[in-house]
Amino acid sequence: MDEPTFIAVANIGDIPPDGVKPVTAGGRSILLVHNEGRIFAVENLCSHAQEPLACGRVKYGWIACPAHGARFDLETGEPLNPPATDPIATFAVRITGDVIEIGLGS
Repeated sequence: MDEPTFIAVANIGDIPPDGVKPVTAGGRSILLVHNEGRIFAVENLCSHAQEPLACGRVKYGWIACPAHGARFDLETGEPLNPPATDPIATFAVRITGDVIEIGLGS
């Protein structure tokens, strides 16, 4: 399997702890999430309600959809509770200096 292509999308200082930053990369809306000392990158769209996750609550390694409260694991994208049953896409994250890069494709 080929390595993903990494694209610079933001700086570390752009996202406060427990904060989020929506970015667009590769034609997709991706949400950067700073939680528990890590930066995660997930698709900015709930798999159940098709609502943006950018306004969702972030805690303990998950993000909740603001529409119906479905929670998704930030590392795996797996749904943690109903009504969501399908995972959301996740993306590899690489930090180079102060720059956040996300991996697209493989």
